[in-house]
Amino acid sequence: MKIGIIGSGHIGATVGRHLIESGHDVKFAARDLDKLLPLAAELGSHASAGSPREAALFGEVVIFATPYGAWPALGRDLAPLLSGKIVVDAANRYPQRDRDMARRALDGGSGLFTAGYLPGARLVKAFNTLPWKILANEGGTGLAMAIAGDDEVAVQTERPILAAVGSDGLSDTTPSGT
Repeated sequence: MKIGIIGSGHIGATVGRHLIESGHDVKFAARDLDKLLPLAAELGSHASAGSPREAALFGEVVIFATPYGAWPALGRDLAPLLSGKIVVDAANRYPQRDRDMARRALDGGSGLFTAGYLPGARLVKAFNTLPWKILANEGGTGLAMAIAGDDEVAVQTERPILAAVGSDGLSDTTPSGT
């Protein structure tokens, strides 16, 4: 599968590494492309780096591992490209970092917060229930991770991605804002 990852910090890089080790092609994207080039080179021929737009166009599935403060600009720039695509929101809100955006996500539910910026995307919440160090150190060992979404096909498409990171996935197909 071709997967775009927007945000290549701890979660994005860790998930991407596991996906590449499982044979998926990954295009990493972040604000600073120069920091991504060494990561892509280290991970080999199944890894590449580009802009968020390039990652959105590249991926059959696009994973967002970004601070909530990035959503207004990302939504404005990428929403038309992601309509109909499966989008995985791997973010958690951190009030000290995300300030007003964290409050807005709490008030309305984080899944609905993200969906508001990407109308038409097939949204799934995943990779946000375990610390990145557990994903990095224990990936491939049968981890249990929750999946939240109200699009059953999108949730089922996410299962092989979770499996690549070492999870059987616990499917919760309730609306992603709850």
